[in-house]
Amino acid sequence: MKKAFQNLAVKYPFLKIFGNRYVLVLLFFTIWMLFLDNYSYLEHRVLNKEIDELEDNKQYYQDEIRKDNSNIKKLKNPAQVEKYAREKYYMKRENEDIYIIEFEDEAPAEGAE
Repeated sequence: MKKAFQNLAVKYPFLKIFGNRYVLVLLFFTIWMLFLDNYSYLEHRVLNKEIDELEDNKQYYQDEIRKDNSNIKKLKNPAQVEKYAREKYYMKRENEDIYIIEFEDEAPAEGAE
């Protein structure tokens, strides 16, 4: 085995470095830590990507909570409650007519498949 390696080392001088046991141990350790370990570099990349997505979701939901809190503060005013009911639920006062105008680009297409 040693003769075969020496022949290869003579033929390819850059392989001499792999004859050193410390280099082999370092190479094995590096491969193990990068690819095979539970805490490998590849696993860390996946986990970091997931953390970034969760932080984006967190920011989105915090913004939504702020909007909802401002809407709740507005709805404590009776005039705002009436405005909200008229806009969202098309409610009306007595003896009042409501006309809903839909534009072509906003109207859902019937039978379009």
